[in-house]
Amino acid sequence: MKIVHSISELRAQLRGQLRTAFVPTMGNLHEGHLSLMRLAANHGDPVVASIFVNRLQFGPNEDFDKYPRTLDDDITKLEKEGVYVLFAPDEREMYPVPQDYRISPPQDLGDILEGEFRPGFFIGVTTVVMKLFQCVQPQVSVFGKKDYQQLMIIRRMCSQFSIPTEIIPAETIRESDGLAMSSRNRYLSTDERLEAVWLSKTLHQVADRIRQGQASTRITVDDVVEIESAAKQILNHRGWRTDYISVRRRSDLKAPQAQDLAEPNQLVVLAASRCGATRLIDNLEI
Repeated sequence: MKIVHSISELRAQLRGQLRTAFVPTMGNLHEGHLSLMRLAANHGDPVVASIFVNRLQFGPNEDFDKYPRTLDDDITKLEKEGVYVLFAPDEREMYPVPQDYRISPPQDLGDILEGEFRPGFFIGVTTVVMKLFQCVQPQVSVFGKKDYQQLMIIRRMCSQFSIPTEIIPAETIRESDGLAMSSRNRYLSTDERLEAVWLSKTLHQVADRIRQGQASTRITVDDVVEIESAAKQILNHRGWRTDYISVRRRSDLKAPQAQDLAEPNQLVVLAASRCGATRLIDNLEI
């Protein structure tokens, strides 16, 4: 595996490649990330990964400084997956001058759910992804469904800017008990790790209630609001601090209307909640 730290080295290494597949990450790689590498290899060659902890997507009170950085371990894992190039720039390489030019998603998509509770987060995400795409110029790029809203925003950014990169969605990889794999899971204590499975359990309960209502053809928009509220109470009564549990349309992440509830496979339930001090996110398509 070639390890490069500058944009010029990266471009030289990839010159002449016609079907580059790209997986951007912030490192601290786990099986979820590695599954993205394997999916990328099915859609392109060579596979390029990046590791860059992007300051722009962290809020002032978030965990940028303590975000786990495990480059040596990550390199070993990527080599085993047959990744061709790892692009691991530092901040001076990515942002040699202040990044005054930013990409702003539309408010009706970027300022809801995660965007409501993490103001500016998606501006940081889209800006760094746009910059990485300009560096790598991939034909395909893989993003996980665990970050459902991010996946939708990146897809729309590529469409509206005519970026010639196909975005490939990857299913969420879970632990044996159902917890979605995340780099932040390492912040959980032993007891919190046992408790953390309740996030995915609660999402399944929401999905089951929605499906039961759809099967009876009696579910209403008010019913959905009640189901969301009950799910939030379940977690909060267990000591969680929940930002949102929300049923949305898969197509645009807007709240469902009556006609959306009448059709199967149109919805997704998304959640963000804190187990102890660790904020976890997850979602489940319905």
